[in-house]
Amino acid sequence: MKVVMDEKQIATSLVDLTGRIAAAVPDGTDIAVIGIRSRGEILAQRLARSLSARLGVTVPCGTLDITLYRDDINEPRGNTQPTVRSTEIGFDINEKIIILADDVLYTGRSARAALDALIDLGRPKAIRLAVLVDRGYHELPIQADFAGCTVDIPGEQTVEVRLTETDGIDQVIVE
Repeated sequence: MKVVMDEKQIATSLVDLTGRIAAAVPDGTDIAVIGIRSRGEILAQRLARSLSARLGVTVPCGTLDITLYRDDINEPRGNTQPTVRSTEIGFDINEKIIILADDVLYTGRSARAALDALIDLGRPKAIRLAVLVDRGYHELPIQADFAGCTVDIPGEQTVEVRLTETDGIDQVIVE
């Protein structure tokens, strides 16, 4: 196990992401942050709070469940069925710039599923992808607009994001 980001590095990355997102969004633009379940939703909450403070406006935050949009939903995975959870977006996404937040960008398949799910909910002005870790090796032509860090991790290794809200610690590890 190798620690790629510790608590301080994650906090610094979130401040940096907030600054880059704020700089990229024109003044007065209607933005919202939506996180992909499950750790993306925590990052979205943190980003929305930070953006709200930086921009001086309330930046709405929502959570998106992509289970039914995944391209591997019908692949056999043992005896368990995928768990569908709720999408919780309590605002209109039309004509907003949506910051789609996730913990790790790897193949791009989760981001693709999230794009499909968002488009079913409305027509945003734009969708920008913000991730804590971009690990490369994308299978689809999807890239992060904002990444906390970029690491080159071989496919046989996994990147695990641990967040205080669910895991009791903020860190990114490679196993």
